Amino acid sequence: MTGRSAGDRVTGSVLAAVFGGSNVQVSGPTGAMVVVLAPVVASHGAGAVVVVTLLTGVIVLAAGVLKLGRAVSFIPWPVIEGFTLGIAVIIFLQQVPQLTAATPTPGHSSPAVVAAMQSIVAADPGYLAWSLGAALVVAACMLLAPRVHAAIRGSLVGIVLVSVLALVIPNPLTRIGALPSGLPAPSMPALDPALLGSLLTPAVTVAALAAIESLLSGRVAASMADTGTFDPDRELVGQGVASIGSALFGGMPATGAIARTAVNVRSGGRSRIAAIFHSVVLLAVVLVAAGPVGTIPLAALAGVLMVTAVRTVHLGTVRAILRSTRADALAFVVTAVVTVSFDLIVAVVIGVVLAGVVALRSLSRSSSVHRESVDAPHVMPSPAADDDAPDGLRHDGAAEGDERIAILRLDGPLVFTAADRIFDEIRAISGVSVVVLRMSQLELVDATGARMLGDIVQALEDRGVTVLIKGIQPRHEDLFRTVGVLGALRHHKHLFDDLPTAIGHARDHVRRERCGPTP
Repeated sequence: MTGRSAGDRVTGSVLAAVFGGSNVQVSGPTGAMVVVLAPVVASHGAGAVVVVTLLTGVIVLAAGVLKLGRAVSFIPWPVIEGFTLGIAVIIFLQQVPQLTAATPTPGHSSPAVVAAMQSIVAADPGYLAWSLGAALVVAACMLLAPRVHAAIRGSLVGIVLVSVLALVIPNPLTRIGALPSGLPAPSMPALDPALLGSLLTPAVTVAALAAIESLLSGRVAASMADTGTFDPDRELVGQGVASIGSALFGGMPATGAIARTAVNVRSGGRSRIAAIFHSVVLLAVVLVAAGPVGTIPLAALAGVLMVTAVRTVHLGTVRAILRSTRADALAFVVTAVVTVSFDLIVAVVIGVVLAGVVALRSLSRSSSVHRESVDAPHVMPSPAADDDAPDGLRHDGAAEGDERIAILRLDGPLVFTAADRIFDEIRAISGVSVVVLRMSQLELVDATGARMLGDIVQALEDRGVTVLIKGIQPRHEDLFRTVGVLGALRHHKHLFDDLPTAIGHARDHVRRERCGPTP
């Protein structure tokens, strides 16, 4: 940790905690940012990172002001839980290299699962025994300490215990190492107009990653325990301010860190004070305790994160999703696998797209067309209904020529995914002179569905079939008029508010067709 990295961690975490929308979110630079910023460093040098950080902060802040944070609510629950499981697996696997060798093995692949497998293959058995022992001591403390007293933090006890033992007993364990002993003075990065143009696209990408990672981290944290409400718009504002503050210390963009946030929640953090205290501790480490903290074995920290990762996964939730529907189970599994195999952005996009396709498919299946009998009981809203019929019901007896009338009831949503199927079903109607379209049960209509209705009316009229429309809801009327549904009718009087009147008009039309017009 350099002086500047310490400065941006402290500044970013405090600003995000104060201005953010989560009570427990712990923020700062994350590993995902390193991967995204690597091409920027390669193309423009390390100094360009500060400019990207500043631009990222402005973009994320603007997104929060524009209330774009609510977009996270469109991410389905199975996708959120799949992301949570994937992140937990990544956190666990990222600790494996810390346990297998005294020094990192060069050439590890970036996916955590591949890096973990490579480190296991190249593991030093002697070092592995010591590191596993240290991690198990920490894990045991974290599991047993709450049983002694709820206020005892097992992770802290385990780290202190392992550190003391590591100082007393000769061992090969790798320590954290030297830490900075001070913070740099804040300064405004140099803004070259030519450089700003070339860095705008990378800044947008980094801003999207920072926003999505922060929103998902906050959403997951809110589901882990009773941590209060989560305001996604305010969270974006806080993360934007944090990145701007980080840029003043020459640091990387700030984002919600799911690993640190999960540790905070599992350790009992329930207010912003915990995240602020996290920054205070970092500052104290830099200014006061850099020496002692540098002697902590990395295996002890790996043990804390491994236990935290396991605790992040709720087996009951996993079972519930896997037993719900095949589509939701698939979205959950795919999101988890892609999160582990690739990265957060790809996982969220694939998960949301998959869930969206499944939702549209279900929506399409709920759209239907039913042909009703002309002489079936129909609701009569008029007070002229038969006195003996309950609730205003009247039974219209069958009349000669009723077989030439088709009453089609459209149910459910009429959207683009179902338009072609509905079109084909209605066009297949044959042997009729009049079609009555009942639309009072339509729940949702989009422009494609409305256009399809206009095409249906036009196609039937072109075949010589008279189309009558009954029960257009007021919320659909403007759309039907705009896309041409009403204009396709043969006469403007072919719109009806009640079915009996429409049936009467249809019978008159059939009678005129059979007998000719009355002289």
